[in-house]
Order: sequence, then structure tokens, then C-alpha cells
Amino acid sequence: MVDTIGNPLSWTAKEISQAGAHVAGWAGALGGAPAAPRPQVRRIGPADLRQALRRGTEDFLALRSDVAFLCLFYPVIGLALCWVAFHQSMVPMVFPLLSGFALIGPGAAVGLYQMSRKRERGEEAGWADAFAVLAEPAFGAMLVLGLFLMATFAVWLLVADGIYAATMGPALPASAGAFLHALFSTGGGLALIVLGLGSGFVFAALVLAVSLVSFPLLLDRNVGLPVAVATSLAVTRESPGAVALWGVIVAGGLVLGTIPALIGLVVVVPILGHATWHLYRAAVTPELPTFRRNAMH
Repeated sequence: MVDTIGNPLSWTAKEISQAGAHVAGWAGALGGAPAAPRPQVRRIGPADLRQALRRGTEDFLALRSDVAFLCLFYPVIGLALCWVAFHQSMVPMVFPLLSGFALIGPGAAVGLYQMSRKRERGEEAGWADAFAVLAEPAFGAMLVLGLFLMATFAVWLLVADGIYAATMGPALPASAGAFLHALFSTGGGLALIVLGLGSGFVFAALVLAVSLVSFPLLLDRNVGLPVAVATSLAVTRESPGAVALWGVIVAGGLVLGTIPALIGLVVVVPILGHATWHLYRAAVTPELPTFRRNAMH
């Protein structure tokens, strides 16, 4: 029998049904293989970031039609959120909502990691491989980590709303123009900018440290969620300057991606996603082959 991909809806349904077969093993996947060696990290620098971006761009150019299909929902969701904010007189929440791309992006890019992984192996890669992560044994662990990112995003929205109420008062602005005028011409507006950017930096730094290599590592090795997060934190601790620079690159790229009308995210998000896979390769030492591992013992 010849296997066919079919249309996106049928393929997604098939992959979801296959993922259901792994539900029973999710609890074990969260902890990983008992005898799995702890990954070792390497110090990375600006040269590694440049190489990761270069390789990420190469992946994007090789897979641009597939990743564009996958990433169209980023600007669509962003524009929908902006529309709701403006029409519900929630203009102050536009920035917190859009900045959420940086908080949930590492989890949403799992499919891009899978595509880079297959291309790295010299295999054909396409949009269908992004949905294939649903059937990965570590999908349960990735889902839990993704839920943590969603919860962080929700807390960020609550904090942002609280900062607005504390600095500008409980009343919502009459219009976007009135909000922007108050933002840049009043003491409360300046306080909102300082406190908003400061708290946003804390949330972004937390997510960056926890998820920098966690998702790619879970996809690549049977290490379990605690080890994946600990490894990501170890990379941050080993190379704080490079990780901070990567955070600046991601933030700057997402800002550029909002121009015009968030359409740039169709290019920026996949490049950053693919580059994250290659950054993981640079930051975490390769897994030793089984025969070599046994020889060491």
C-alpha cells in the first residue's frame, strides 16, 4: 500500500490519533530514560549565534513554502488580538499581547525544530514533519513545558494590567490617540513604560533561560523534562553573555517582524526557530554512540 499525505486536515487528524497511542507513556517520558546520561554543555559565543542564524536562514530558504504555510497563523493571530484590543477599548493591552510571541514562541516552534532536525540528517523535510511531533514519545513533556509557557504568558498579562491600573488609573483610554498622548506626556505614562519594560524583561529572561534548548533537547534525546530544563539553565549559566545577546536578537527580530502589519513574522519566526535548533547543537555536546558509552564503563 502506498502511503499518502493527503490534505492538511486529514494529516493532522491522523497524527493526533497516533499521538493518542503515546498517552499511556507520557508519565514516563516526563522523567526520561532512567539510565540516560546527563547532557554536557559547551560555552558559546557571538560566532555560534551568527552560525546558528546563517544555518537557520538556509533552512528557511530551503523550506520557505512549507514554513510560510505553517507560520501564517502568527500574523493572523496577532492581527486578531489587535483587532479585539482596539474594538474592546483595550488599547493598553496591545503591547503585552504582542510581546507574548516571545514567551510562547519556543513551544510554538517545535515543528520547525523537527524540520531542521530532518534536514540536518539529509532527509526530506516538509510541513507534515512539523505535525509529526505529536507522535513523538517526548510530546507529553513538551506539552507540559508548553503549558508552563502559556501560564507564564497569562501571568504576564495580569501583571501588565496591574501595572497599567497602578500608573494610569483603572479607567480605560477613550481612544488609541488619547492613550499614546498620555503615555508619553504624563508621569504615569512614563512610569508605565519603565515598569512595563522592566517586568517584561524579567518574564522574557525567565522563559529564555528555561526554554533555550529544552524543546530541541526533548525532541532529540530521551532525557525527560527536568533534565531538559536543567540543561537549558546550565547553558545560560555557562554562557550568560551569549544567551543575553540571543535574547536581544530574538526581541529585535520580533519587533522587525511586526512591520508591516505583522507580516514580517512569517519570515522572522521560522528563521529564529530553525536557528534555535542549530544553537542547541552548538551549546549541547553530541550524544555519544552506544558502543562508545559502553566502552567507557
